[in-house]
Amino acid sequence: MVLGGSFLTRLGRRFGVVAHEGLPLLEEGGALIYAIGDIHGCARELDSLHEQIAADAAHRMGARHRPVTLVYVGDYVDRGPDSAGVIERLLGPAPIGGAERIYLRGNHEDAMLAFLEDAEAGAEWLDYGGLETLKSYGVNPGGGALWRQKLSEGLAAKLPAPHRQFLTSLRDRWSYGGYGFVHAGIRPGLAWDAQKTDDLLWIREPFLSSRTRFDRKIVHGHTITEMPDVRPNRIGIDTGAFHSGILTALVIDGAMEAFLQTIPAPLS
Repeated sequence: MVLGGSFLTRLGRRFGVVAHEGLPLLEEGGALIYAIGDIHGCARELDSLHEQIAADAAHRMGARHRPVTLVYVGDYVDRGPDSAGVIERLLGPAPIGGAERIYLRGNHEDAMLAFLEDAEAGAEWLDYGGLETLKSYGVNPGGGALWRQKLSEGLAAKLPAPHRQFLTSLRDRWSYGGYGFVHAGIRPGLAWDAQKTDDLLWIREPFLSSRTRFDRKIVHGHTITEMPDVRPNRIGIDTGAFHSGILTALVIDGAMEAFLQTIPAPLS
């Protein structure tokens, strides 16, 4: 599903804003950027979105090669049914040959690593999606004394080394042109380089309600909205794939911003 100018116009009417004001934030005819929202264990939706991205990039490039970057804004694990499959796909071949891929860390990856480090200190991870991730790696939730410690040890034993290396090597931010990409948002009033990792992974307010013109336009996930949340200073692309079936990618092509989305599977 491709959502282009008319969709952005409707968003603008709803919020009283437009997607772009002033000069384009990327050079016309330069790199194509695809920013992918929170995946949360939805491997099927990721496959579908990757196919759409490949087709969209081929259409935009035509016979002329252009650099392509895929930016994943974090929260690859938890809640959905196949966190292990999502990471396996992210470690596999890119949907577009030669594309650069940027992997950002989400608060759910942060929590998963905390649980692996200390099962009791990181126990909250089990309450917001960690059990689904454990199941995807074949770890039985079980019970009894020291059950959290057993779960942590079981996950450590079954987590493939490349998956653990992937989780520990994620970035907390990335910028290109006039855009900044993070998982959750930024702290208004602080410069890009002064932002703290905890805010980049966890913040909601005062970021979401801020009308501050940041030093770059922020693309983020973390906060679920029914459709992409387009504001003058930020674009939210978490459309709750684990319950809606809609995984969203923002397409940035020079002065144009558009969206690709998966179509929810029909109810059986």
